[in-house]
Amino acid sequence: AELTSPGFAHDICSAVHPLGVSSPFFRELALEEHGLEWIHPPAPLVHPLDQGRAVVLERSVERTGEGLGSDAAAYRGLMKPLAADWDMLAQDMLGPLRLPPRHPFVLARFGLRAIGSARGLAERLFDGERARALFAGMAGHSMLPLEGLPSAAFGLVLGITGHAVGWPIPRGGSQRIADALARYLHSLGGEIVTDTLVKSIDDLPSASAILCDVTPRQLLSLAGHRLPARYRRRLENYRYGPGVFKLDMALDGPIPWQAEACTRAATVHVGGTLEEISAAERTAWDGRHPDRPFVLLVQPSLFDPTRSPKGKHTVWAYCHVPHGSDVDMTEQIEAQIERFAPGFRDRILARSVMSAVEMERYNPNYVGGDINGGVQDLAQLFTRPSLRRVPYSTPLKGLYLCSSSTPPGGGVHGMCGYFAARAALRDF
Repeated sequence: AELTSPGFAHDICSAVHPLGVSSPFFRELALEEHGLEWIHPPAPLVHPLDQGRAVVLERSVERTGEGLGSDAAAYRGLMKPLAADWDMLAQDMLGPLRLPPRHPFVLARFGLRAIGSARGLAERLFDGERARALFAGMAGHSMLPLEGLPSAAFGLVLGITGHAVGWPIPRGGSQRIADALARYLHSLGGEIVTDTLVKSIDDLPSASAILCDVTPRQLLSLAGHRLPARYRRRLENYRYGPGVFKLDMALDGPIPWQAEACTRAATVHVGGTLEEISAAERTAWDGRHPDRPFVLLVQPSLFDPTRSPKGKHTVWAYCHVPHGSDVDMTEQIEAQIERFAPGFRDRILARSVMSAVEMERYNPNYVGGDINGGVQDLAQLFTRPSLRRVPYSTPLKGLYLCSSSTPPGGGVHGMCGYFAARAALRDF
């Protein structure tokens, strides 16, 4: 949408899609035949540091290691075998807990690293500031404290996908993913009805299966009157995590990064060292607002000229804030960017801000601004929304949950809906 000014196309929600390009389900759909085009910047990710320095996650594990000094060998030893096995890992990780797993030895090798905290893994494996910062930024996507479990898994998955498939953006914006999915569905004879508020599943036409792309809170509102008390209590006890504050900007030119390497990637992690990112994420988790937030930033117009008028640019950025926050974090986000790109503020033409409260208003599934559909810690990773043999099913025959509140959780990958549909097909 043109959130800031005419001609500036901003991604309202997600922007960069390593799981989209590597999703086993999306790969079956040939979405490129329905208009989806992926753009791969030269590097998946750049992480600036003070004094004009930056760490680059390259597609090559070897080249990434070259930028990590004395930690090169440790990084290669960690990432090289896991990146080589990503296709097998994805089959076991992007879905419900499967016993036995399809690739037990590959999954075990990943699990030995992933089960712990991101900070613990980074400090145990790496001695230098650069490698620790790079891993902290990737793990920061988890919306968990970096000392919490299993935050290491998120850092590993994002690093692995960076090497195995890249961190691409869709030409024209993330709407193009939805457009391609819609065209494919229409080609199969499917119908999409929008602008219709459903207050209860009783409002829906008769159907063998109803799949609800909502979180437990909305499922209770839609179908609570028909669900047994025990299952309702489980949904009521489901936990939501920190929210996000999102800032979109139209710029009069590219971001003037001190480190030229920052122009090689669409994604830039703005947060400094492991210690700084860890402190910011812990602060938001504990219900306070960080003075120096960890900022996840995307500069898509550097690689996709359809996003802005010629010579102008768009910036997409957000940070984590306490659940349900209505605090404006514009000043803090801009100060962090200015820290690594002096003169950045002078190029801002217009802004669009969305607090955690406004994010939920835009999409009620973002409860309290939580864009992951609920906390993704060990207790809610594979058992979301409750402990059931088939987590997508409910006690009500024909009613299923297919949102990010089911395994494998948040991310643009389609796997929650895929496995919910498979569950429905088995039942019928």
